[in-house]
Order: sequence, then structure tokens, then C-alpha cells
Amino acid sequence: MNQRPWLAYGYLAASMILVGSYVGLSRSLVAVFPIFLLAWMRFGLAAVAMLPWLKRPAGEAPLSPRDRVLLFWESFLGNFMFSICMLFGVAATSAVAAGVVMAGIPAAVAVLSRVWLGERIEPRVMAGIGCAVAGVAALALVAAPAHGGAAGGASTAAAAPLWGYALLVAAVFCEASYVVIGKQLTGNVSPKRISALINLWGLALVTPFGIWQALSFNFPAVTLPQWGLLAFYALAASVITVWLWMKGLMTVPAQQAGVFSVMLPLSATAVGVLLLGEPLGLGQVMALGLALAGLVLATWPRKAGA
Repeated sequence: MNQRPWLAYGYLAASMILVGSYVGLSRSLVAVFPIFLLAWMRFGLAAVAMLPWLKRPAGEAPLSPRDRVLLFWESFLGNFMFSICMLFGVAATSAVAAGVVMAGIPAAVAVLSRVWLGERIEPRVMAGIGCAVAGVAALALVAAPAHGGAAGGASTAAAAPLWGYALLVAAVFCEASYVVIGKQLTGNVSPKRISALINLWGLALVTPFGIWQALSFNFPAVTLPQWGLLAFYALAASVITVWLWMKGLMTVPAQQAGVFSVMLPLSATAVGVLLLGEPLGLGQVMALGLALAGLVLATWPRKAGA
């Protein structure tokens, strides 16, 4: 018990790095696929990949009514709503913007812990939340250099609509809900089965919208590399990252696990700048710095006995 769970830390860090990478790469996907169709195919591909995970392992208790309710909300907030808010938000702004906003996840975890679990928010956590909010506000006000993106159109950060940033903030709270609810589930359900069940809920929720957009979509126009990127997105978002995160949560407290979400904005920003050619101006660096300062303040471990 005195040994640090380094393997669990590795699971959590790898999960958030993958989440950040597909948040950034989704900027290219939303330029090809309509949002709901993209989400529908993601959940559908993952459902096929995770069919063997649906079976209840030997020795695992049947799902209780509380587990079923938690699985629904885990999928609705952490899968369905996070995907929709994130995809629409990234499409309206940029991968770099998503990276900056996502840095507020640990602060959001602290807020939800207060609301749902009754935990007291310390002054330094309040300061961290303030920094994260200031970073998001600064991003919305700072103009970035014009650029030609992978999506075919270039815009400035100042030209991005405020509702795009609002959707990214909503995605932050959806992801924070995912962290809090997931910790409660890992005590009773195996990580693989959680991944498969919440993915099925996501598939059921988005299917009507996905079919509606599929009826008018030109599938032959999609190139092989774009299909490959979609396959990576589906497996990373619904299969690998969920399993890694739930595996880590089995031995790491939820609030401590929130520290590892720092990997998400860094990964998303790196993808936007290095792979998609998005600019990273001084204003965005300052906004990211504010958000990350909020992260450190909100999640820095307390001293023993404090």
C-alpha cells in the first residue's frame, strides 16, 4: 500500500494523451463527416470491437439498479454529450483552442466534487478555477494569426463564435462528470465491461441522428486515409482510452486522477500545432499558461496530515 501505483499512473497518463490526440485530430474529421454521423460511426465501430467485453466476468456481481443508472449517465455525459460538444466546439474554433479550454478539466472536477460529493473547495482550488476561467476568457478575446488549416478554411481565433468556446466548456464539465462517475463504477464493474456498456449506450443515443445524416452523405468521396483516421478515432475514443482510464481509476482516487488530465490539453495543442499547422500565438500561449496554472493550483497534492 505504501508503493506508488506507477502502473496505474501510466494508464491514466496514456488515456489522457490519446484523448488529447483525437480531440486535435477530430478537427480534420469534422471537415469530412457530419458531426452526428461521425459520432455514430465511432460508436458503431467500437461496439463491434468490444463485443467480447460485454460478457460478465466470472466472479463479478450482476449489475445493480444503481450501477445501471451510473452507466447511463457515464455514457450520456462522458461519451455522447462530450463527443457532440467537443466536435461542434472544435469545428467552430480550433484544436489549439480545445487544448486550452480542456486544461480546465481538473478545476471542473473540483466543482463537481463539491456539488455531488459535498467536498469543500479550498481557497487554492478556487484560485485555480479562477485561472482556468481567465484562460478561457483570454483565448476568446485574443486574435490569432490567419492561417490555412487542414479543414480547408482559415479563420482567426477572434472570429470564432463564442458558442464554440461555450461548447468546449460544456465538454470540460462532461469530461469531469465522466471522472467522478467512473470512480464509483470501478468498484463494482470491470473496466472492460464498463467500456463496452457505456459505448452501447452512446450508440443507442446517437443512432437516430446518425442515420438521418447518413442518408444524404456521399460515402464514396471519403478517401482511404480518412477512413483510417476514423478507425483510429473510434478505437482510441471508445475502446482504448476508456479502458485505460477505468483501469487506472481502480487504484487511484478520482481527484488525484484529475491531475493527469493535464496531458489532454498539451496533447491536443501539440497535434493542432505540429500536425494540423495551426498557429500558436503569444496570446494563446498566455491563455494556456493561465489554464495550466489553474490546473496546478487545483490539483497539487496536499501535505500529509494537512
